[in-house]
Amino acid sequence: MVEEKAVDQLTLEEAKETIGPLRDQLTQWGKEYYEQDKPTVPDYVYDREYERLVELEARFPQLKTADSPTQRVGGRVTTDLPKVPHEIPMLSMGDVFSLEELLDFNTRQQADGGSDHPFEYNLELKIDGLSLSVVYENGKLVQASTRGNGVIGEDVTANVKTIKEIPQQLNEPLSLEFRGECYMPKKAFAQLNEQREEAGQPIFANPRNAAAGSLRQLDPRVTGHRQLAAFMYYVPEWRKLGVTTQAEALDRMRELGFVVNQTNRVVHSAAEIRDYIDEYTAQRDQLAYGIDGIVEKVNDLATQDELGATVKVPRWEIAYKFPPEEEATIVRDIVWTVGRTGNVTPTAVMDPVQLAGTTVSRASLHNPDYLKAKDIRLGDTVYLHKAGDIIPEISRVDLKKRPADSQPYQIPTQCPVCGSDLVHLDDEVALRCINPMCPAQLKEGLAHFASRNAMNIDGLGPKIINQLWEKKLVHDYADLYQLTDDQLLTLDKFGEKSAANLLTAIDNSRHNSLERLLFGLGIRHVGAKAGQLLAARFKSMDNLMAASQEEIASVANIGPTIGESVATYFANDQVRRLVDELKNVGVNMTYDQPEAGTETAESPWNGRRVVLTGKLVEMTRGEAKQWLEAHGANVTSSVSKKTDIVIAGDKAGSKLARANDLGITVWDEARFAQAMKEEQ
Repeated sequence: MVEEKAVDQLTLEEAKETIGPLRDQLTQWGKEYYEQDKPTVPDYVYDREYERLVELEARFPQLKTADSPTQRVGGRVTTDLPKVPHEIPMLSMGDVFSLEELLDFNTRQQADGGSDHPFEYNLELKIDGLSLSVVYENGKLVQASTRGNGVIGEDVTANVKTIKEIPQQLNEPLSLEFRGECYMPKKAFAQLNEQREEAGQPIFANPRNAAAGSLRQLDPRVTGHRQLAAFMYYVPEWRKLGVTTQAEALDRMRELGFVVNQTNRVVHSAAEIRDYIDEYTAQRDQLAYGIDGIVEKVNDLATQDELGATVKVPRWEIAYKFPPEEEATIVRDIVWTVGRTGNVTPTAVMDPVQLAGTTVSRASLHNPDYLKAKDIRLGDTVYLHKAGDIIPEISRVDLKKRPADSQPYQIPTQCPVCGSDLVHLDDEVALRCINPMCPAQLKEGLAHFASRNAMNIDGLGPKIINQLWEKKLVHDYADLYQLTDDQLLTLDKFGEKSAANLLTAIDNSRHNSLERLLFGLGIRHVGAKAGQLLAARFKSMDNLMAASQEEIASVANIGPTIGESVATYFANDQVRRLVDELKNVGVNMTYDQPEAGTETAESPWNGRRVVLTGKLVEMTRGEAKQWLEAHGANVTSSVSKKTDIVIAGDKAGSKLARANDLGITVWDEARFAQAMKEEQ
């Protein structure tokens, strides 16, 4: 491959030599990541090479192929989700909540069907996800859609192509629709909420909510990273599949290449139904995916057709829903922990109880707003359940048992680790410690400080930083510049050459221009580009630290969100002491780059009229507005001929319709999120 040249410098012949091997490598990496769960390269390596392929295909469109990774995982939908009519309606199911209700339903169903003997049923687990339709032509996946309102769904074809359980090509050249359930595994759900909580974002309430939001992201790369999965369970036109029972249909779908939940069981009596329910009620907590009940279906497909459906639900199936599992306990304490980005999270400490097969004595309260909304107090009797059958969560407070002398819980104002004043920035729900010297954050901060786009200290990776930290050789960023050869030689696998190389890299970083230091400090919202703009405007660290929030916010493309974050950061006494320490060890505090030209200094959002409509998933509309205004956009409430862009979230209504009528550019949330990332 021709790897050294930039894409815009390649000839067509060089591009041909490059693109084939690159596409093959990305396909292999994607298979390892999505299908085998055994990635062999870090995410940044895949992302870097993926972006190179995107650039190559954009510059040489004649080289793009239908099987390119950009068409499978990385393809991006840049308009509102198209609507898909369901030729055969996707109905919901009726519910029952006890075995008695289920057996009564069966009796009525058999009477309606004119049967003299009990039906044969196929029992299946009720996966806690969202319904999905996939359509194949000659064995090739051509369309995927959500249920929507049962008659019209949303086109999620590009996103579904990232789900490894949905084959791109069937094992037989059939033209058929198949239906199933898209879900988020418990482990993926827990990881996603942990990441969102650390970033100060609202968490998802349950795996189904997380799966729905992920499938409707409109950006297949986001969906792919969310680790969605699917089980298929239904074929509307079953005769074309050559089967006569539901159990046979599941077997045939498995033969075609689908992942089918293999816990189904054909039963003939009330006793067998009871045994199945008891078995999976007991196993529920051990499953890798969430279930919220059991689905009972008449096994004979011809009988299903005869029974038919009401306007809303089929008459041939019913869902037995598990009763909610919760336990009462008493809150004894609320403790606060500091995450790697300074996010300070409250956790309730309670009397231990048995819940869903495990002993639970702690539950995250996520953020101060959540704690206030629930009005949880010390001494309260609360009811616990497990969100997604995995994360302990307080569902409600028993106010009748609240102690007479109860007082509202007071949110702390100082960091529990370092004692610094805590801040609650306007754009997030998290409470944060912004002290760069806080031990709870500092080790992770050192890795960012040394990273390539920050101070660029070559050879100072997380493993070395961990050793330096454990040996108490560094306590803050300034300590890096006082390391000696003798100290480095005490590290594992460090010889004289490696020690000398690292000391040289550290020394070289003293002379970086100011914008690298600003980025390396890890100031909230200050990426590499914002650091460059601030450094270019204020010229020195002293000038920036002396500037008011208003002066910082007035810098082109900075705005009030970054202005508040920077001003709050430098108002901290520990930050000022750190800056003094860095000065004392010779770290450059001035901007020494050429003046930024118009192309660099100006944001593409400057002066653009933007309208926000619909519900955003990854951020609130208020957060989106703040960011847009911080980057020079004019956010308005109505769509007109002067509007430049409409950013449309879920359930966008008349404003989206108006934009389409006027031919105004419409972006979905994924496109907007990518633009935000590019502006960092």
